[in-house]
Amino acid sequence: MATPVVTKTAWKLQEIVAHASNVSSLVLGKASGRLLATGGDDCRVNLWSINKPNCIMSLTGHTSPVESVRLNTPEELIVAGSQSGSIRVWDLEAAKILRTLMGHKANICSLDFHPYGEFVASGSQDTNIKLWDIRRKGCVFRYRGHSQAVRCLRFSPDGKWLASAADDHTVKLWDLTAGKMMSEFPGHTGPVNVVEFHPNEYLLASGSSDRTIRFWDLEKFQVVSCIEGEPGPVRSVLFNPDGCCLYSGCQDSLRVYGWEPERCFDVVLVNWGKVADLAICNDQLIGVAFSQSNVSSYVVDLTRVTRTGTVAQDPVQDSRPLAQLPPNPSAPLRRIYERPSTTCSKPQRVKQNSESERRSPSSEDDRDERESRAEIRNAEDYNEIFQPKNSISRTPPRTSEPFPAPPEDDTATAKEAAKPSPAMDVQFPMPNLDVPPGPPVITSTPAPKAEPAIIPATRNEPIGLKASDFLPAVKIPQQTELVDEDAMSQIRKGHDTMCVVLTSRHKNLDSVRAVWTTGDIKTSVDSAVAINDLSVVVDLLNIVNQKASLWKLDLCTTVLPQIEKLLQSKYESYVQTGCTSLKLILQRFLPLITDILAAPPSVGVDISREERLHKCRLCYKQLKSIGGLVKSKSCLSGRHGSAFRELHLLMASLD
Repeated sequence: MATPVVTKTAWKLQEIVAHASNVSSLVLGKASGRLLATGGDDCRVNLWSINKPNCIMSLTGHTSPVESVRLNTPEELIVAGSQSGSIRVWDLEAAKILRTLMGHKANICSLDFHPYGEFVASGSQDTNIKLWDIRRKGCVFRYRGHSQAVRCLRFSPDGKWLASAADDHTVKLWDLTAGKMMSEFPGHTGPVNVVEFHPNEYLLASGSSDRTIRFWDLEKFQVVSCIEGEPGPVRSVLFNPDGCCLYSGCQDSLRVYGWEPERCFDVVLVNWGKVADLAICNDQLIGVAFSQSNVSSYVVDLTRVTRTGTVAQDPVQDSRPLAQLPPNPSAPLRRIYERPSTTCSKPQRVKQNSESERRSPSSEDDRDERESRAEIRNAEDYNEIFQPKNSISRTPPRTSEPFPAPPEDDTATAKEAAKPSPAMDVQFPMPNLDVPPGPPVITSTPAPKAEPAIIPATRNEPIGLKASDFLPAVKIPQQTELVDEDAMSQIRKGHDTMCVVLTSRHKNLDSVRAVWTTGDIKTSVDSAVAINDLSVVVDLLNIVNQKASLWKLDLCTTVLPQIEKLLQSKYESYVQTGCTSLKLILQRFLPLITDILAAPPSVGVDISREERLHKCRLCYKQLKSIGGLVKSKSCLSGRHGSAFRELHLLMASLD
């Protein structure tokens, strides 16, 4: 009897060494499923064509590890956020840096491109969400509401809303045109790692470290259903392009879910470990995962995967009346997104609902953009993927043909691979999990014979649109524990870079302290300035600011140029120290400077007076230079704005 031909459902495509150090982030192009961008601890962003061994392009400019990357829908722009809070946007077709965006105070955890307008949303560990206009290099809105790091951002298909997921266990929905929060979705008991809009209907899916996936109705603002029993934290989910099901990239498996009612259609064993992103093209699902400096890609043949619940129902497991059975899954149950034919209009400014920022381009930004590069590593692959901008059309990278499955040489190996691993023996408390056995490498776990899980009615109560109407979140005393490997990964992230920074800073401070022990304050400050490290200057000024008697006129001539740099810094602590030092100088020395400059010239030779007059002229010139900066920043809101307004009043006598 002839041995039947075994056709693979899932297979590993390739493994590459993506960076010289650890990979910290990656993303797939969702339009083609063939373009891969990786960010690393080496501060680079590298571009790859799936199933090609060589890097297409390497993007440099970041000075700290790249924490988040995102491609826009046409796959012609890429945005990358770093550990320091800076964001850079590159034009891939022109192979150049487009924008540098500064404003966040901590790691950039999430990014997303607006589907129609030239806007980028960023979420950070500083708990803020910012909407950037990349044409004008400015922050349009800052959305505040989360209390912990914002892990995922997604624009709605019609471009009107923004969904955010955070470590504070919540999902929030923001109205872009009004600039305010529409609704908050509580319910998860662990950090929420990912959110995804349904491609057509008003439906949102969220995945959490509490091992659940929740579906939210965006008309009624309430939970639709909850998938429980995931084998680990949920990190990546993706709706099928026609919206018939949701794919979840689990530990070493792909799971296919429906939500009305909640059920698992299929489970496919894939040895991809912790998959980081998913994309679909040509009825193939592409999954990518990373470990240390390596990135692996995998393929699942979706034609061999059960994606709908059209299988006959088991009357034993589903005893509901016919009227309660779910309707035809192809018929939408909710409102459909209305996609505009033109680009979205610029969001309105609503001051009472969000803190609006506009940051003018600075010389620091220009320098960052000059130092950023887009280096083409493989011209042949680059020209195949990115045609010049003036071309009539652009060919996406190899979307015409699916990836071929590798030949199956060993039938016994295939049979062994078809067996479910011990980790897959998970009991799903979901109804209607009754599908026939699929191909050899697909394992569909049958439903337990226990009673189907029922969502309590209280979960389906509308949450409302106002903060006062939110239902209080149920506090679970026992929070979800991190897996040891995840905890160690978070601890290690950025450790080497921080060690280098702190070692260098400690060495510089030791050299300044050696001068400080001589008792010469002016020489100590001069040595700190000569090191050309603002962090050392800040440390020294924080000490000097505490004792006003240490300040002398000649010290002001050295410190004022450094204060000008501090006031333009992106770091809040630097700006605060600069404001404190400038205020002290203005209160203590400005009357003296103006009096000496206004005094009539002396008769005869007075060397000490001439020296004092020279110092006063130098300080006056430096203060006039700083005065323009202080005036421009006095219109800012918040604590810094009030500090700059106070400084502006103190400097009024300069005019």
